[in-house]
Amino acid sequence: MELKEKVAFVTGAASGIGRAIARRFAAAGARVVIADLNLDAATAVAREIGPVDRALGVAVDVTNEMAVNAGIERTVSTYGRIDILVSNAGIQIVHPIEEFSYAEWKTMLAIHLDGAFLTTRACLPHMYKAGAGSIIYMGSVHSKLASVLKGPYVTAKHGLIGLAKTVAKEGASHGVRANVICPGFVRTPLVEKQIPEQARTLGLSEEDVVKKVMLKDTVDGEFTTLEDVAEVALLFAAFPTNALTGQSLVVSHGWYMQ
Repeated sequence: MELKEKVAFVTGAASGIGRAIARRFAAAGARVVIADLNLDAATAVAREIGPVDRALGVAVDVTNEMAVNAGIERTVSTYGRIDILVSNAGIQIVHPIEEFSYAEWKTMLAIHLDGAFLTTRACLPHMYKAGAGSIIYMGSVHSKLASVLKGPYVTAKHGLIGLAKTVAKEGASHGVRANVICPGFVRTPLVEKQIPEQARTLGLSEEDVVKKVMLKDTVDGEFTTLEDVAEVALLFAAFPTNALTGQSLVVSHGWYMQ
């Protein structure tokens, strides 16, 4: 699969899953925009990938409407188009529901859902004008099921599936597809942070959190890898027709089976 001369805008791309997807897209021929809160880190990833005509780092707070619009406009002014959006930016806060502050709840939903909405809305006019586009949301196995301590995360990840289905319906006549990747646990900094947090909350050792909580329902006791997720992103980005739209694909070593 190739993305020759396509332009991809990837949020949260200075590290983890976003960085892996940006690098995979670049290897497939795309120009990539590394959008992240951390401009220095985004610029460093862009330089890893190639010169400015192949990769660009931009500072974007996905919860800020003006910042999102400016990031998309800079992408179009630099590369002339935008073909692929990967809405990947996210955080995790782990508490029982009764311990979540309202501010934490709003922050979680803003980054995951508002960010997806704002970036989608900014990209769609450009995609509609071109008559083509692929929007990819970073969901989770928690788009399909719930786990304790993750109320707002589960809520937000479920919401992304509804957004993708709506965008798929509205975008079909314009050649725009929308899909959701639903990874299992990937050993990113986000997940590494959760291990000691869940160990404290659940009264388990960190080893037991990994074996008995995170990976207990997989078929092989293995973490999903960055490369696993990046390959699925490439599939969604490069698929040539509306046959694959409005879908959610779970990549979880069998943790969740549809």
